[in-house]
Formats: sequence, structure tokens, C-alpha cells
Amino acid sequence: MSETASTARPSTALLPALAPLLHEWLPRQRWFAGKGRPVTGFTLVSATELLPPDSDTAPGLLHLLLRVHQTGLPAQSPVDCYQLLLGVRAALPPRLAPALIGHLADGPLAGRTVYEGLADPQLAGLLLERLRTPGTLGPLRFERAPAPLPGGLAARPLGAEQSNSSLVYGDAYILKVFRRVWEGANPDLELPLALARAGCPRVPAPVAWFETSEPGPATLGVLQPFLTGSRDGWALALDALAEGRDFTEEARGLGAATAEVHTALAAALPAVTLPPAQVEHLAAQMADRLEATAQAVPALLPYVPGLRAAYRELAALAHAEGPARLAQRVHGDLHLGQCLYAPGGGWSVIDFEGEPARPLAERRRPQPAARDVAGMLRSFDYAARSLPGDPDPDWAARCRDAYCDGYAGAAGSDPREAPALLRAYETDKAVYEVGYEARHRPDWLPVPLAAVRRLAARG
Repeated sequence: MSETASTARPSTALLPALAPLLHEWLPRQRWFAGKGRPVTGFTLVSATELLPPDSDTAPGLLHLLLRVHQTGLPAQSPVDCYQLLLGVRAALPPRLAPALIGHLADGPLAGRTVYEGLADPQLAGLLLERLRTPGTLGPLRFERAPAPLPGGLAARPLGAEQSNSSLVYGDAYILKVFRRVWEGANPDLELPLALARAGCPRVPAPVAWFETSEPGPATLGVLQPFLTGSRDGWALALDALAEGRDFTEEARGLGAATAEVHTALAAALPAVTLPPAQVEHLAAQMADRLEATAQAVPALLPYVPGLRAAYRELAALAHAEGPARLAQRVHGDLHLGQCLYAPGGGWSVIDFEGEPARPLAERRRPQPAARDVAGMLRSFDYAARSLPGDPDPDWAARCRDAYCDGYAGAAGSDPREAPALLRAYETDKAVYEVGYEARHRPDWLPVPLAAVRRLAARG
């Protein structure tokens, strides 16, 4: 089938037939960001047949970019665009029953069954084959690094993610498929590519990726080495707590790894000096988030006066030279779960996408490195308070100090030497956590509130 036909045939009559099924299926997906707001309609951005569904026995694979219209969005909010990979079969085998989306009664695929294509190992294997052979198909462009990719690797979904979907191929590679698509380069491709060019060994280098040109250039997926035998820092920290073990050696090594990544990013991509007005604006944004969260979560109200002091101290740094005005590209969502440890290989840092709920332009903006450090400090607190029984704040304090010690040893500067900057970012993170837990996990609300009490008392 020609490239023109690959996008033309499904794009005209498919959406009206598919829309009733997507109205039911999309809001149930873990990666769907619009939960709680009614879906009012869809706009098809592009439709590409990666494998035409022309056989009664063989499956087809259809790639869609779809804008999802919803009520209850703030004024001027962009309409979210999602990436769907739909399998198409005459009949769904029992093993794929959990992936069912529904049966099409009309349209160009009338009588066929559509389902989550990434759940089908055969179709997941087809996606790897496309990445092995760079080129374009309709608006899609597939690229890879110079080294060849092996074929025939068995595919399995990785079920732990929420905002995206990932496939593991033969325990050798992992493909992250971005579900919510933002126009522009995704940091989860942009930053690891820059770090690979800089020779930073702490981040797995992308080996292949695919993008779209419609509605504008956007990253759709990234293939990287799968670090077999590694465990994430969150699981390791919980094991240490459960066994009553110290975690300071691991925390110190993680601090050094973070500093190495920051140093490489500052060398590979432009760093800037923030003008005073931008530092003041940053502090004002933090204060606004505090006020909005306190209105939504009354338990935060008693601590607001003490927390405001952190943002006043940050604003006071606007006209002074120092770390508060030094900005570079950062991870943006650093915590224990974003770090992998391999015995004999040390720490690796993954998932440079940043906080998926924030606009892409904001995630790509240079920021003080203290933002990442504060995120990790909060993660140690979370770990210390996550197991049943009495929390061990001393465990978290030791880890926090060891992490900063390791960072200082590798970076040549200690984040604790800029206490106002670090406190402002840690306070902002804790306030965000209060809002998140109140909405999604009320039982966890005491965890960030404990940090809020500590930070407010310092004010």
C-alpha cells in the first residue's frame, strides 16, 4: 500500500464508527489525563496503517493521533492529543480479551474488532521492525542510532507505568510510547541524546525513536537499552527500611550520579543566568500554588504563613549573584523511582520527560539544579514514612545528608550552601504533594503534611 493510501483510507469514515467505543474505553486507561471530565468529542489529527488489516486471519495495526475534547477545562487550555495504536482483527483470541476496545458495526472496518495493539506481541514486534528500518510512513518518521538493531526479539508490556506505555524486547531494549503527545521535542529523547553525545554513562542512550510531523513535529516514542538486573531506588530503599538497614552509601552514590548528570547537561546544552524579574516570578508562582492548594486542602491552611517565608526568601535572592539565578536543563521529576541501580554498575538515571502534567515548553525551560535535588530529598522522606508502623525520620535525614554529600563531592558545590533556594523548591514540592494526595490518595496525606510542618516551622 502506498504511503498516501496508508493515511487516506482510514481517515475519512473511521472516526465516526470508532468514537462510541473510545468514549467508553479512553477514560478507563491509566494514562488518560482527563479523568473526571466528560469527553465531548474527538478530532482526528492523523491515521496511519502500520499494517493494513486486509486479512481475515492476520491482524492489522492502525496508528492514530487524536484530539480529545472535554468539558471543565480552564479557559484557553489546549485540547489534549493522544497517541493510540489499535490492533484490528476479524475475531479476538481469548488471550487478548483484556485488550478489547470493541466491535465496529460500520465504517471502513465494519465487522472487525479493535483492541489495544501494544498488548499483542505480534503487533509489538512489528513496531520494533519499523524502528529497525529508518524511514517515513505518512506523517510518521522512524529513526535510529548508527548501530544496527537485532530483530525477532519477543515483546512484553511493562505494566508499571501510568502516564505512558512501555514494551520490553527480549530483555535487551525498552520502548516508551508517549500517550499524551505535545508538539515539540520531548525531553525524554532530547536530553538522553545530548548526554550520549557528551559521553555521560549515567543515562541509557537512545538507540531508536519515532516522531510525527502532524500537527507539528512531536516525539512519539523512544527505544533505549533495558537495564536487566537493575532495581529502582524506591524498591531498594523500602527493602533497606524493612530490614532495618542503613541506606546512606546508596544515597551518597545517587547524589554523585545526579551531580554527574547535571554537570554533563550544563556542558551539553545552554545554561543561562536568570534575570531578577524571572526569579521573582518563580517565587510568585510558588506562592500562588500554595494559596490555591490551601483553598482546596484545608489541612494546609495553618501552615501557610510559615511556608510563605520560603518564597519571600527566594524572591529576596533575585538581585544577588548566586545559585538562584543559575539555570540549566534538569531532569524535572527526579525521585527514587527514576533511578536504577545495577550491582557492579552503580546508578543510572531514567525518565527525563519531566512532570507530564506540565506543558512541554515549561518542562524544557532551564531551571536551577536545586529543583532536582529537592525532588530527591522529598523522595527519601516518602520512603521513610511509607511502611506500616512508626516512621523513621532519622533514616530520611541521614539519607538526605549523604545524598548532598555525594552531590557536593562530584559537583564541587554543595546544594546545602544555598539553603533558601533549596528550601523554596522543597516547599513547592511538598505543597504539590499535599494537593496530589488529597485528590488521589487521602490515606497518604500525612506524609507530605509532616514535611509541611517541618518546613513551616523553619519559617
